[in-house]
Amino acid sequence: MRDVTAIILAAGLSRRMGARNKLLLPHGDVPMIRHMVDVYGAATAGPVLVVTGHQANEIKTALAGSGAKTVFNPAYGDGQPTSVACGLRAARDDDTVLIGLGDQPLLNVADIRSLLAAHLATDSARISIPAVDQKRGNPIVVPANLRARLLANPRSPGCKKFTRTHPEHVQFHPLASPGFYMDVDTPEAYAAFQAGTLEQIT
Repeated sequence: MRDVTAIILAAGLSRRMGARNKLLLPHGDVPMIRHMVDVYGAATAGPVLVVTGHQANEIKTALAGSGAKTVFNPAYGDGQPTSVACGLRAARDDDTVLIGLGDQPLLNVADIRSLLAAHLATDSARISIPAVDQKRGNPIVVPANLRARLLANPRSPGCKKFTRTHPEHVQFHPLASPGFYMDVDTPEAYAAFQAGTLEQIT
C-alpha cells in the first residue's frame, strides 16, 4: 500500500521485564526492535518511524543500517499516548499511518498486509483495528483525515481514548492471527516466545 508511514512505539520503560529492555532482547540474530522494523519495512512501501525514549541511544544503535528514522519523545515517562502523538507529528502530513508496538515478535509481513487490505476494502476514512473475541490488537491503521483529531486534546493525545469515545470513526476487522494480540512484556512471556509457546499465554 502506497503512502503509508509505519510508526513503531519503542519509548517505554519496560518495567515489567525487570532489568532488561525487552526491545533489545534477541530475536534470532537481531534485537527484537530491529526485527520489528524489518517486518514493517517489508510489509509497506513507506517510511518507518521508531519513537524512542527509554534507552534511546541503545535503540538507535540496534537500528543502525535498517533505514528506519528514530524520533525521540522527551515526554516518554508520561506514557504511551505521548509517544503516539510524537510519532503522528513526525509522519508525513498526507500519509495514512500504521501504529504498532515494538514487542510483537509473532507479527509477520502477511499479518500487516492483511490489515492494510481490510482497511482499503472497507471505509478507509475510519481507523482500522484488528479484533477477535472482543480483544483489540495492534497495529492499527489511522487515515490522514483523522490524525488531527487524535492530537486535538493535549491532555489525552493518541488513539486509546479517541477510539473508545468516537466509535463512529472506528472499524474492527476479524483478523485471527496471534501476531496481532501477543506481545512480550514479562520474562515469562519472553521465555515462552523462545520456547515457541507464546500463543499459549493468556
